[in-house]
Parts: sequence; structure tokens; C-alpha cells
Amino acid sequence: MSKRFKRGLLAAALLLAPAAAWADGEIETVTVTAEKTSESILNVGINVTALTSDQLREARISTATDLATQIPNFDVKTNIPGAQQIVTVRGVGLDDFSSTNNSSVGVYIDDVFLASFAEMDFGMYDLDRVEVLKGPQGTLYGRNSTAGAINIIAAKPTTDAFSADVTAGYGNFDSYTVDAMVNIPVSDTFALRLSGQTVQQEIGFWNDPVLATRLGSQNIFRERGQALWTPTSTLTVLLKLEGEQNNSEISSGKFFGDYTTNGAPCPDFKNPGHCVDVFGFTDTNPNPFTVSTGHDAPYTVNSFNTTLHVTDDLGWAELTSITGYINFSREFYIDADASPLALAEFDQNDRVRQASEELRLSGGDSHGIEWLVGAYGSWDKVHSFTPGTLRDLLGADVQIRSDQVTHSAALFGQVKWALNDQLTLVTGLRGSYEDRHYVGGSTFYLAGTSALYPCGPPFFVCPTFEDATITDKNVSWHAGLNWKPNDRTLVYFSAAESTKSGGFFNGISFQSEALAPYKPEHLTDYEIGVKSSLLDDRLFVDGSVFYYDYHNYQAQTFTSVGTVSLIKLSNIKQANVYGLDLGATWQPTDGLSLRAGLGLLHSRLGSFPFFTTGPHIEPAGNKMPDAPNASFNGTVRYEHAVFDGYTGAVQFSGVYEGEHFFEALNTSYLSAPSSWEFDGRVSLATQDKRWEAAFWIKNIFNEKHTIQATDDGPPIGAGYRMFNDPRMLGVTLSHKFD
Repeated sequence: MSKRFKRGLLAAALLLAPAAAWADGEIETVTVTAEKTSESILNVGINVTALTSDQLREARISTATDLATQIPNFDVKTNIPGAQQIVTVRGVGLDDFSSTNNSSVGVYIDDVFLASFAEMDFGMYDLDRVEVLKGPQGTLYGRNSTAGAINIIAAKPTTDAFSADVTAGYGNFDSYTVDAMVNIPVSDTFALRLSGQTVQQEIGFWNDPVLATRLGSQNIFRERGQALWTPTSTLTVLLKLEGEQNNSEISSGKFFGDYTTNGAPCPDFKNPGHCVDVFGFTDTNPNPFTVSTGHDAPYTVNSFNTTLHVTDDLGWAELTSITGYINFSREFYIDADASPLALAEFDQNDRVRQASEELRLSGGDSHGIEWLVGAYGSWDKVHSFTPGTLRDLLGADVQIRSDQVTHSAALFGQVKWALNDQLTLVTGLRGSYEDRHYVGGSTFYLAGTSALYPCGPPFFVCPTFEDATITDKNVSWHAGLNWKPNDRTLVYFSAAESTKSGGFFNGISFQSEALAPYKPEHLTDYEIGVKSSLLDDRLFVDGSVFYYDYHNYQAQTFTSVGTVSLIKLSNIKQANVYGLDLGATWQPTDGLSLRAGLGLLHSRLGSFPFFTTGPHIEPAGNKMPDAPNASFNGTVRYEHAVFDGYTGAVQFSGVYEGEHFFEALNTSYLSAPSSWEFDGRVSLATQDKRWEAAFWIKNIFNEKHTIQATDDGPPIGAGYRMFNDPRMLGVTLSHKFD
């Protein structure tokens, strides 16, 4: 089936809608907490996408990766096959693997910030909604939110009535899922909500002929308990306990070689036979899910978190306290050379403990002034232990150890000043302090022994060590003007600046200089946007144009670190991004709804140094990694009574992503071509929504496109690519009790 036909299929579905007759269909205006207080999305001068629980369920959104199918200028990829989700918004993200680092997109689970990259592989179930905020959010969300913020908000207990639901599903690859929830109103002032999820997949996506087995099975259990107490009409106390046990598998990437055997250029993905690594290995199997690692790839996660959320209406203001604690650990095996030889293989073990407290006081007066002030403090410790082997390359084993402790504190505030009935001035300020202490390095041993590897010629494989503290004080700010020509339209102008923390490289190192810290990055955003509910609330549009001025952009580049050149996180002094976000939801008639989003992006990096076979300067003009020029998503959904007491629904969606690079050097083979991917769903439900049966299919046409690529460079002379998930299909059955 041609790409032109697939593109036309979605376009035709969207164009059919105007033929429908107008009726009383109405789009509900979503209430969000993007600015830390509940308000209509039409009053928030930020580009916000809010996905409701129904939209999440109908689109089968279960991980951050799935969100990319619903939001333009929003990309999520995995750094290793099956794990390490990396989020990029408007081209701003961080292509890193270090558990000691933070995402450029602030991820908040029920108002608690995830402090480490290691925690990014989270699942989503029994949710009220997900909010995605684009642009720097440093004032209200703090450091490490230069790209934006994601709020994942669980459904809360209620004292209204007993309710419960269960959804069970089965799909190909011998996979099944079960989600369940029960809400118990114990009294008029106390309620419990218990929910859980299991994800099981017996047959993995990847086949390893060296092991004669498949990789990628899943065995996941998640559970959440919440207790709501409202002793008075003004005081609310919500306690949440949540855990996950994950004993799954990941895989290796698809190998490619850098060294040629016949003089033809390498790598060559169409004819890979003449492209080998330093030992002559090559992989000629064309199937992207056939890998050659020769090693099991376990992935284990155990986590526990608790959140205490207290709100008290003081009459003149509302006081909010959010206390969070997370204890998280994971272990996974990664074959960085993607071959059966032990050239660069690591067993990574991470443990993250974090605690945080946020206090907010918000209120307003009769003169139209709305204000919010707050204080924030956090502590987190990241311990990493990574034994690895380079025995077939250097005859060495390695142990990489590190401990990092971070303290952070902030004072922040925001005021909305009503200048008149239509104009509101928004001002925000946040002062932050952070210190980060890192102790770690790499120690090398003769392979299979406890004897230290000789520190000297010919390889110069010497122990490395860093014991240092970095401290940063900074101010983030936001200023905006909101104009409401009527109560269904908002036009906003804003400028904001935010900072992402500096930190330490946490991979294998051959010189202590490689562990020197990288600097914080600073992003300033200038933005104009509009939101409007039109056609008697049947059409909602949301668009914005933006310009980013970026300083000390953190990026992965090849750096000389002794014996070999490795990809290391460093700073590029200058970068710029500008673009467009446009979204629309249209309900032309009862039962028919259409949603579409378009993202346009232009990025430009300044010049920067790098090292491969020697020192070089890359000239200005490269594109930022993971920043496609265009992205699009669209969904068509139609519901109709099919016979007495039952409603049928058909949903079809598609997502497009333009070509883009995976690293700052813009290497041609470390890139992805443009791609389309389509999903579908057909369901039958009782009109009271108590029962629903659905058939769903993701990646209908089984499209295969690269989602990540990396190259080890010399002397290994190999790299690997990773691909999107193959076609998945299955059925689900849901029942609600009350």
C-alpha cells in the first residue's frame, strides 16, 4: 500500500465531516491545573493539551511514548529497545542515558516531580487526565522544565457513591492486560479508591538467533491506593500509596558496521554485508526485529511512592501542601555494540530516593487580582553501580560507580492583574538554589580477574575519579498579557525564561577529565497564542507561534576521553528554535468528533567543538536532535446507536513525523526519514456505558521506521538502530459497577 494512499486515507476522513448536518453537539471546555489552580483552559495563557480519561482510554495511552500520537511538536523515543523514554517538546529534550541527569521536560505525577531519568519509564492507568504544557515552565514548575511540563493526574476517591470498573484485554504476541478500580465511600467524609494494572506479554518483539529465543516479554504489576478525608467543609486530606514491580525484558538494537570490506561507503542499510565492526562481524538479516546480541536482556523495576496532598480553605486564601517521597530501583542489561562479541556490555543498577515538599498559598480580591506564592524544597540521592565488560575489545572488565546527592530550594510567585474587563497582566518570578555533589568514576580490571588493568601503553586504560560539587543560583521569570475579547476567546502574549540544571557525565570514562561537569542551560521563550471556542461550542481551536533563544544548550557530542572517542554530554553555546503549534477539535454533529494538531519547527545550532579522529569545529547551522520540521496528528471518531440499548463507535487516527536527526552533528545515517503511522478502534457499548467490547489495532499498516540510532565510533566501528513497535491488535472487555 503506497504512502500516498495512506496519507490520503486520513485526509479523506477529515474532509468527510463537513457533509454532516449541524446539531446540538457541544465540546466541553476542560478544566486544568496548569497554573497550579483549577481553571478553564480558556483562561490559561499557555499552550496546553489536556487529554481526558476517555480520550486516554480510547487511544490506548499507557506510556509517555503513546502521548506522541496525540500531540504535535511532541516526541518520545526510547534510548534502548523497550526502555528509557526520552521526551522532547518543540525540539527541546535531552538525549541522555544517565540516571544522574534530569529530563528537560518536567514530569509530575500528582504534583511530584520525577528527579531522575531512571524514573521516566512510568505507566499510566486509572487517570483523571494528562496535561502537556509547552514552553519553559520555570516559574511555577521550577528547574528542569525548559521544554515544558507533563502533569499526570490520577482519578481521585469520591464520597458520592460506590463505583468500580474492570477492563481486560488480549492481543497478539500473547499479551494481555487487566485494569481494575474500586471506589468505596466509607462515610460522608472518608473514601477509598483502590486501583491496579497488570501488563503481560509472553512473546517479545525481538528475535535473537544467537540465543535461539525471543526477547521483550513483559511482566508488570502496578497498584495504587488512595484515601480521601474531608473532616470539614474547608479541609481536604488525600494520601496516596503507589507501587510497581516489573520483571520484563528489553533487547538490543539492530547492528550496523562502520568499516568497509570492499571500499563501498559504510554503513549501508540496504546492503549491509560489506559493513563490519572492528572484528569483522556483520548482520545481513533485513528484519529490524532480528538482533544479534547473544545475551539475555532483563529489565527489572521496583518502586514505591507516597504523596500527601492537603488543602485548606482559609477564607481569604487557599493553602496547599504537597509532600512526596519516592524509592525507586532498576536493573537492566545493555549491549552497546549490538553484536555477539563482548565489546561494550553493561549491567546497569540504579537506585533513586527522593523527598520533596511544596507549600502554596493562593487567593484573589474584588479588584480582579489573583495571586499565588509558594516555597519548594527537595532532596534526592542517585546511586549507580554498573559492572561491564570490554573483554573482546581490550581484555578488560570495568566497574562504574557513582553517588549523587542534590539539594534544591525555591521561592516563587505569580500574580494576575486585571487591567480591565478584557486585559490581564500576568507576572511570575522564581528564585532557585541547587547544589549537586557527585562522587564516581570507572575502574578497570583484567578480564575475569580482580587484578587492576595496567595503566599505561598501549591502551592507557586508567582508573578515573571525580569528587565535586556544583552550585547554582538562578531566577526564572514569566510575563504575559491575556486579552479576552469575549468569554469564549483568549489571545495571549508571553515571555518566559527557565533553566535546566548542570550535572555530571555518568558513563564509562577513560580520563578523569571526562567527568568534568557540564553547565546549566537557559532558554528564553517569546510566544503569541490564541484559544477560542466557536460555532456554539462545537469547534475549539488552540494555536501559538514561538521563538526560543537558547544558551549553553546541553547536547551529546563526540568527545576525546582517552583511549577512544565517546559520546559525552556537553554544552553548545547558542541555539535558536521557532515554530507553530496548531490544534483543533470539531464536533459538527452529535456522535461525530474530529481532532487534529499540526506542529511546524525550525531549529538552528551554533558552532561547537567535537572530537573523533582529532579536534574539529562543527560550523553553525545544524538542526537540533529530535526536531522534525513538521508533525501532525489527527483523530476521527463516530458514535451512533446501532440497535436498542447499544451504541457503536468507530475511531481512526494517524500521526506524521518529518525527517529528523538523532544527534547534534547531523550525521546522515543517524537520522529518521518522515513517517506515518495509523491506529484504529471499533467498539460496542451499552448506552449506560456499563459494558463495552472493543477491537483495537495500532500501527495498522505495520510501518517500520527508525526511532533512535547511535554509533560507537572507532575503534569498535559499530552502531545500532531501533524501530517503532510492530503492528499490535487485540480486544478488550470493560464493565462498570455501581
